[in-house]
Amino acid sequence: MNQRNRQARHQLPYPLRRQRRWPLALVCSALLGLSAATVSPSALAGQPGSATNGLVSGQTGGANSVMLEQLTSPELRERIAAGATTVLIPVGGTEQSGPYLALGKHNVRAQLLAQQIAEKLGNTIVAPVIAYVPEGEIKPPTGHMRFSGTLSIPDATFEALLEATARSLRQHGFRDIILLGDHGGYQKNLSKVAQKLNQSWDGDHASRAYALLDYYQAAQTAYVADLKSRGYSEAEIGLHAGLADTALMLAVDKTLVRTSAISRESKPGMADGVQGDPRRATAELGQLGVQRMVDAAVSRIRSYLRERAPRAVPNSSHRN
Repeated sequence: MNQRNRQARHQLPYPLRRQRRWPLALVCSALLGLSAATVSPSALAGQPGSATNGLVSGQTGGANSVMLEQLTSPELRERIAAGATTVLIPVGGTEQSGPYLALGKHNVRAQLLAQQIAEKLGNTIVAPVIAYVPEGEIKPPTGHMRFSGTLSIPDATFEALLEATARSLRQHGFRDIILLGDHGGYQKNLSKVAQKLNQSWDGDHASRAYALLDYYQAAQTAYVADLKSRGYSEAEIGLHAGLADTALMLAVDKTLVRTSAISRESKPGMADGVQGDPRRATAELGQLGVQRMVDAAVSRIRSYLRERAPRAVPNSSHRN
């Protein structure tokens, strides 16, 4: 073991240093506890000092917040009893996005847009963002893991984390549990987990899990069409950290975009972790995408809820 590995090993809690294979439940618990720490509270809540360009509405703090983390336990219990039985689980990811976008891009975007969606819906709460997702093999590294700062977990661990989160929320009284993912690579995992949960809850018509694919699809279809209609090419719009991605982040939180570096440096390429050209991105263009994603999500969730009404009376003895 080299010096660097010895130092990393000694930073772990003692029980974890003693075992090389960590139980899956322990991994999930640790990830769930750490996920919310990726994004600063001020950025998520839109509090003074936040640089979200006014994206988040003023309904941000105190007992009226839609953010689970900002509520006390009794406040949340009262909100659920009063009818707030829909919950969004925003899923982000910690990955490289080239030299101009911060590593927490997906986490901030998923959390802030989920807040907008919840406020538009009403009677909806936003769970802490899931910041740890599959991003490729760790060793040898593949995909985004080839770039510094990307964090990756196995598919099975990711799915177990989502499942445990959803079951926890259901236990507390939420009935419509919605997985909302900001990253394309794990959309199939969201669908798999929702299907598994619904199968296990078969017979309990009061509870339902959903993989909200419309949110991500809107960014890849309607938003891209909007940009093309304004004269931007597909190559410029890009698939990762290009014009579309960068514009979204300028609209959501400009502090996560290195705008001065974009303006003075040459076009980044695949070797830099970029597919597209971010140099003409603006917050105004990004706002088109924000609107498309939020509207698509709100429309689909309302459709889900209409199909489910009237709901069955919850059974307090349900299985998790």
